[in-house]
Amino acid sequence: MKIFDSSKKRVCDFKPLKEKRVTIYACGPTVYDDAHLGHARSSIVFDLLRRVLMALGYEVTFMKNFTDIDDKIIKKMRQSGKSLEEITSHYIRRYLEDMDALGVLRADIEPKATESLEAMIDMIESLLKKGCAYKIDGDIYFDTSKDGRYCSLSQRCDEESLSRIEPNPKKRNPADFALWKGCKDEKDVCFDSPFGPGRPGWHIECSAMIKKHLAYPDTPCQIDIHGGGADLFFPHHENEAAQTRCACGQELACYWMHNGFVTISGEKMSKSLGNSFFVKDALKVYDGEILRFYLLSTHYRQNLNFNEEDLLSSKKRLDKIYRLKKRLYGVKPSQVQKEFKEALLEALGNDLNISKALSVVDEFVKEANERLDKNPKEKEFKKEAMANIEYLGSLLGIGQKDAYEYFQMGIDDETKKRIEALINERKEAKKSKDFNKADAIREELRQMGIAIMDTPQGTVWEKI
Repeated sequence: MKIFDSSKKRVCDFKPLKEKRVTIYACGPTVYDDAHLGHARSSIVFDLLRRVLMALGYEVTFMKNFTDIDDKIIKKMRQSGKSLEEITSHYIRRYLEDMDALGVLRADIEPKATESLEAMIDMIESLLKKGCAYKIDGDIYFDTSKDGRYCSLSQRCDEESLSRIEPNPKKRNPADFALWKGCKDEKDVCFDSPFGPGRPGWHIECSAMIKKHLAYPDTPCQIDIHGGGADLFFPHHENEAAQTRCACGQELACYWMHNGFVTISGEKMSKSLGNSFFVKDALKVYDGEILRFYLLSTHYRQNLNFNEEDLLSSKKRLDKIYRLKKRLYGVKPSQVQKEFKEALLEALGNDLNISKALSVVDEFVKEANERLDKNPKEKEFKKEAMANIEYLGSLLGIGQKDAYEYFQMGIDDETKKRIEALINERKEAKKSKDFNKADAIREELRQMGIAIMDTPQGTVWEKI
């Protein structure tokens, strides 16, 4: 397996800390609003990484956190009058529902920041004792000058990058960041701590949760792979790495992976720009698997400019897989073709080269259709072809739906009931040998934009 390590800025041979075991941490959402396509893409990217490593025979432990205490959440509380728990539990549930719809496997570990406060407090105390942190007016800051490798991860310690860090004229260094924010008024959300009431800073959350749930205590790095969106590289991941080095004497991760942005009209997705495209809205128009395939089809390190024209082109590519699956309707799978499996894993094992992997899929679909055209009754090949499609389900998370149901998408429930009623009426007409009526019903369905096919498993239908 080869992966592009963002910190080294090159493709590296992946060597896990423990043989055949891989630990992955991916930064999860701050749960104050619904998930947007940026969240979706990051989730799908690291879901693919996880699936590929599992297919290569690794035992993978995957962790994704929920930031459920943050300034944005507190602002939402004040605007809505709802409690922290009401807001965060609602958006965690919505996030998980959206990711389920996109075929994203649930993480093995899904900690909340509010459930890991003790671990954060312990890490802050350690940094204070080592002289790597200091207090200002009830707040505690990390002293970046104490970390000799600060900015070695992102190499972004220029003035423009540092401007993203919260300013405070009392800080020792412009890059210093808050580990603990003391309560300033009665409206603040506060937790008890040895340093007084307050709440953790954002960066300490991930480091503490990794140490608590995932870290190896006896290795040069705590985990194998740390992932997230490219916007998190600095300052978030840089600060995570620095505080872990100083508190634990270890690197946080051996490899750092970052996915590109999702943009609309060339602009980075941002709620402040007002161009965020929520997953829930996309799912009202497109099935989750169609969205997944579209977001998956661009290499993870490239930015993806979301537009419906490209999405529809991507859907046509997915349609071809399902049209082949429809030709194999009722066939029970046998063994995945060795050459097909090896070609896919070779492509994806090279820094998740999705373009090459999908070209392998396209070639398989093309050749399978040509072979079935010449010999439609070749039973063993049909079983292998169906096994190949099922393998795509486990590896890429696509091709898992019933082929006919896939082509029924976009039909509302009331129309579906009407279609099923007409199909049943036609069935009865055929039983009564009233073939004129059966043909008339077929034509009525065709006028509705519906094609039907009689199979050994019964009559099936799809949109024309």
